[in-house]
Amino acid sequence: MSETPRVPVPAGPGAQPPFAVAPTEGRSTRLWWGLGAGAVALVLCLGGGVAALIGITVTLTGAIQEQGKVVVGHYLDALRDEDYSDAYALLCNNLQQEETKAQFTNRVDGEPRPATYTLGELDLQALELPADIKYTDGSTDSVRFRLSQDTDTGQLEVCGELP
Repeated sequence: MSETPRVPVPAGPGAQPPFAVAPTEGRSTRLWWGLGAGAVALVLCLGGGVAALIGITVTLTGAIQEQGKVVVGHYLDALRDEDYSDAYALLCNNLQQEETKAQFTNRVDGEPRPATYTLGELDLQALELPADIKYTDGSTDSVRFRLSQDTDTGQLEVCGELP
Protein backbone atom coordinates (compact mmCIF):
# COMPACT_ATOMS: atom_id res chain seq x y z
CA MET A 1 0.00 0.00 0.00
CA SER A 2 1.26 3.19 -0.88
CA GLU A 3 0.87 6.18 1.23
CA THR A 4 -0.96 9.14 -0.08
CA PRO A 5 1.14 12.16 -0.02
CA ARG A 6 0.19 14.58 2.67
CA VAL A 7 -0.37 18.06 1.51
CA PRO A 8 0.45 20.57 4.19
CA VAL A 9 -2.25 23.06 5.09
CA PRO A 10 -1.31 26.46 3.84
CA ALA A 11 -0.60 28.90 6.61
CA GLY A 12 -1.99 32.36 7.00
CA PRO A 13 -5.07 34.23 5.97
CA GLY A 14 -5.21 32.75 2.54
CA ALA A 15 -6.65 29.46 3.81
CA GLN A 16 -10.13 28.58 2.55
CA PRO A 17 -12.37 26.92 5.13
CA PRO A 18 -14.50 24.04 3.95
CA PHE A 19 -17.69 26.05 4.59
CA ALA A 20 -18.98 29.54 3.87
CA VAL A 21 -18.50 32.20 6.52
CA ALA A 22 -21.68 33.84 7.83
CA PRO A 23 -22.22 37.25 6.30
CA THR A 24 -21.66 40.23 8.61
CA GLU A 25 -23.18 42.76 6.29
CA GLY A 26 -26.29 44.43 7.89
CA ARG A 27 -26.03 42.67 11.27
CA SER A 28 -25.22 45.80 13.21
CA THR A 29 -28.01 47.71 11.46
CA ARG A 30 -30.60 45.12 12.50
CA LEU A 31 -29.24 45.13 16.05
CA TRP A 32 -29.60 48.91 16.32
CA TRP A 33 -33.09 48.83 14.84
CA GLY A 34 -34.08 46.20 17.41
CA LEU A 35 -32.58 48.16 20.29
CA GLY A 36 -34.30 51.33 19.05
CA ALA A 37 -37.67 49.59 18.83
CA GLY A 38 -37.20 48.21 22.34
CA ALA A 39 -36.32 51.66 23.67
CA VAL A 40 -39.41 53.17 22.02
CA ALA A 41 -41.61 50.45 23.53
CA LEU A 42 -40.08 51.05 26.97
CA VAL A 43 -40.62 54.81 26.75
CA LEU A 44 -44.23 54.30 25.63
CA CYS A 45 -44.95 51.89 28.50
CA LEU A 46 -43.32 54.10 31.14
CA GLY A 47 -44.88 57.22 29.68
CA GLY A 48 -48.30 55.59 29.65
CA GLY A 49 -47.86 54.51 33.26
CA VAL A 50 -46.83 57.99 34.35
CA ALA A 51 -49.73 59.53 32.43
CA ALA A 52 -52.16 57.08 34.06
CA LEU A 53 -50.77 57.87 37.52
CA ILE A 54 -51.12 61.61 36.93
CA GLY A 55 -54.67 61.10 35.66
CA ILE A 56 -55.66 59.06 38.71
CA THR A 57 -54.15 61.65 41.06
CA VAL A 58 -55.96 64.53 39.38
CA THR A 59 -59.26 62.63 39.36
CA LEU A 60 -59.02 61.63 43.02
CA THR A 61 -58.07 65.15 44.07
CA GLY A 62 -61.09 66.55 42.24
CA ALA A 63 -63.37 63.92 43.74
CA ILE A 64 -62.21 64.66 47.29
CA GLN A 65 -62.62 68.42 46.69
CA GLU A 66 -66.15 67.88 45.43
CA GLN A 67 -67.09 65.50 48.24
CA GLY A 68 -65.80 67.92 50.88
CA LYS A 69 -67.85 70.78 49.43
CA VAL A 70 -70.97 68.61 49.19
CA VAL A 71 -70.71 67.43 52.81
CA VAL A 72 -70.12 70.91 54.26
CA GLY A 73 -72.83 72.33 51.98
CA HIS A 74 -75.35 69.74 53.17
CA TYR A 75 -74.34 70.38 56.79
CA LEU A 76 -74.85 74.15 56.46
CA ASP A 77 -78.11 73.65 54.52
CA ALA A 78 -79.40 71.34 57.27
CA LEU A 79 -78.54 73.95 59.93
CA ARG A 80 -80.21 76.68 57.84
CA ASP A 81 -83.36 74.56 57.42
CA GLU A 82 -83.32 73.59 61.12
CA ASP A 83 -83.01 69.94 60.10
CA TYR A 84 -80.77 69.14 63.04
CA SER A 85 -81.14 65.39 62.63
CA ASP A 86 -79.54 65.52 59.17
CA ALA A 87 -76.86 67.93 60.39
CA TYR A 88 -76.03 65.59 63.28
CA ALA A 89 -75.80 62.62 60.88
CA LEU A 90 -73.08 64.48 58.93
CA LEU A 91 -70.86 64.78 62.02
CA CYS A 92 -67.94 62.40 62.50
CA ASN A 93 -68.16 59.57 65.03
CA ASN A 94 -65.91 61.36 67.54
CA LEU A 95 -68.24 64.37 67.72
CA GLN A 96 -71.29 62.12 67.91
CA GLN A 97 -69.72 60.29 70.86
CA GLU A 98 -68.99 63.58 72.65
CA GLU A 99 -72.48 65.00 72.14
CA THR A 100 -75.84 63.27 71.82
CA LYS A 101 -78.32 64.29 69.15
CA ALA A 102 -80.47 66.04 71.78
CA GLN A 103 -77.48 67.98 73.13
CA PHE A 104 -76.46 68.94 69.59
CA THR A 105 -79.99 70.10 68.78
CA ASN A 106 -80.21 72.22 71.95
CA ARG A 107 -76.80 73.79 71.28
CA VAL A 108 -77.26 74.70 67.61
CA ASP A 109 -80.89 75.77 68.08
CA GLY A 110 -79.63 78.63 70.25
CA GLU A 111 -77.06 79.76 67.68
CA PRO A 112 -77.71 81.94 64.61
CA ARG A 113 -78.57 79.89 61.51
CA PRO A 114 -76.59 80.19 58.28
CA ALA A 115 -78.42 82.18 55.62
CA THR A 116 -75.85 82.04 52.81
CA TYR A 117 -72.34 80.74 52.49
CA THR A 118 -69.41 80.52 50.11
CA LEU A 119 -67.13 77.50 50.24
CA GLY A 120 -63.41 77.71 49.46
CA GLU A 121 -60.99 75.03 48.30
CA LEU A 122 -60.34 71.99 50.46
CA ASP A 123 -56.85 71.81 51.97
CA LEU A 124 -55.97 68.21 51.14
CA GLN A 125 -53.17 67.99 53.73
CA ALA A 126 -55.20 69.17 56.73
CA LEU A 127 -58.63 68.17 55.33
CA GLU A 128 -60.01 71.61 56.17
CA LEU A 129 -62.54 73.49 54.06
CA PRO A 130 -62.87 77.27 54.54
CA ALA A 131 -66.29 78.88 54.37
CA ASP A 132 -67.54 82.46 54.55
CA ILE A 133 -70.94 82.35 56.26
CA LYS A 134 -73.60 85.03 56.54
CA TYR A 135 -76.07 84.26 59.33
CA THR A 136 -79.78 85.05 59.60
CA ASP A 137 -79.06 87.70 62.25
CA GLY A 138 -76.87 89.60 59.74
CA SER A 139 -73.50 88.64 61.21
CA THR A 140 -70.75 87.07 59.11
CA ASP A 141 -67.93 84.71 59.95
CA SER A 142 -65.07 82.89 58.27
CA VAL A 143 -64.91 79.31 59.47
CA ARG A 144 -62.72 76.33 58.53
CA PHE A 145 -64.53 73.01 58.73
CA ARG A 146 -62.32 70.10 59.69
CA LEU A 147 -63.28 66.94 57.84
CA SER A 148 -62.44 63.30 58.42
CA GLN A 149 -63.11 60.13 56.50
CA ASP A 150 -65.53 57.59 57.93
CA THR A 151 -63.68 54.28 58.14
CA ASP A 152 -66.86 52.30 57.44
CA THR A 153 -68.31 54.21 54.49
CA GLY A 154 -65.26 56.08 53.17
CA GLN A 155 -67.32 59.29 53.06
CA LEU A 156 -66.07 62.59 54.43
CA GLU A 157 -67.76 63.90 57.58
CA VAL A 158 -67.71 67.22 59.44
CA CYS A 159 -65.41 66.82 62.43
CA GLY A 160 -65.29 70.31 63.88
CA GLU A 161 -65.20 74.02 63.16
CA LEU A 162 -62.11 76.19 63.47
CA PRO A 163 -62.20 79.99 63.58
